[in-house]
Amino acid sequence: MSKYLVNKLELRGSYIKIAFIAVMALSMVMINLPSNSKTVAPSPPFDQWLQSLKAEAISNGVRKIIVDQALDGTRPLPRIIELDRSQPEFTLTLGSYFSKAITPKRIAKGQEMLEKHKALLRQVYEKFGVQPRFIVAFWGLESNFGQYTGVFPVVKALVTLSYDRRRSSFFREQLLAVLQLIDKGHFPIDVKGSWAGAMGNHQFIPTTYRDFAVDFDGDGIVDLWNSLPDIFASAANYLARAGWQRDQTWGREVRLSGPFDVALTGLQIQKPLREWDSLGVRRVDGRKLPNVMIDGASLLLPAGYKGPKFLVYQNYRTTMIWNRSRLYALAVGHLSDRLLGKPAIQADLGDIHPLARSTVIEIQEKLNKAGFEAGEPDGRVGPITRRAIRRYQVRHGLPPDGFPNSQLINHLNAK
Repeated sequence: MSKYLVNKLELRGSYIKIAFIAVMALSMVMINLPSNSKTVAPSPPFDQWLQSLKAEAISNGVRKIIVDQALDGTRPLPRIIELDRSQPEFTLTLGSYFSKAITPKRIAKGQEMLEKHKALLRQVYEKFGVQPRFIVAFWGLESNFGQYTGVFPVVKALVTLSYDRRRSSFFREQLLAVLQLIDKGHFPIDVKGSWAGAMGNHQFIPTTYRDFAVDFDGDGIVDLWNSLPDIFASAANYLARAGWQRDQTWGREVRLSGPFDVALTGLQIQKPLREWDSLGVRRVDGRKLPNVMIDGASLLLPAGYKGPKFLVYQNYRTTMIWNRSRLYALAVGHLSDRLLGKPAIQADLGDIHPLARSTVIEIQEKLNKAGFEAGEPDGRVGPITRRAIRRYQVRHGLPPDGFPNSQLINHLNAK
């Protein structure tokens, strides 16, 4: 295999599994990229645009020889635009996400990696304060422990997305960053990554690579494909600088004892652990919550009030800086627990079948029509849609968990 081969899909014998993970990876990338639904101005002629880009790269310190080698002869790739415009057909549920992301095979492989690289991971923990099991969990979810790091030429992909006017400023910044990294010798011009330019074992976008990657093996080059010291330390450095707490876990599954006000759930509500304990929140086995000083805990119901309940802490929020998907952040936390031999989620995960995006769009349209402001109907259950669902549920006496389920759909249809 080429030293610099790259990305993020789980090519296991089954093409069905590949397709699912492709959808999951695409949705996660789309969640984390800036979007703009407004009408944008048409792009200038490509050759004119390219000359302007080359001049800007040179003014930002990239040598002309590198600029010419990287950009001469490049043209926009239609496949990249197709991927950028595409929308997955389904919105993943907690059950559907966990059934694919946290498999026995991935847990076993993660435990093997945790043991095999124990000494190195301990060194990284002592330097950056990120526990080994979390670094390995991110590694497993991002690239299946380095097995799939990307197949798209990063420079060409970023040229395409920079020239496209929809999010040109974001991708132009990424393109300039990757040219600077190439100029400094971090990787070759034909480096491979995801269609949106994410690279290496932990799928860093170029600016994240530039700002947070670490040369932990001291060879003068940051290599996020082949150097495990660089790979682990760079992930830990990013998390540490984003606010990771070395003396805390991510959160835990909990249960509720007695009546509980569902309106107290959501990341926007933060309470000390002792206060959640006084409200009847218990460990999943029924014991009281730990007697530790954690002030900013939030209660989440990612599968609705009938599904699993999670009390999450600062490290969960830090995970969402890495990837803004709540399901991804829960998967990182739970996978890290499973690597230590802790049990699977005790509550029923709920429906393992993803919600059809057309169904979510229909929910959003009906909420908007009823005056609950669910935002532009796009088939994604984001914060605006969840708030709209919660307001609708409160108005009509339904459990206000902000979760789109069959009860909500039936109620909207009846109305």
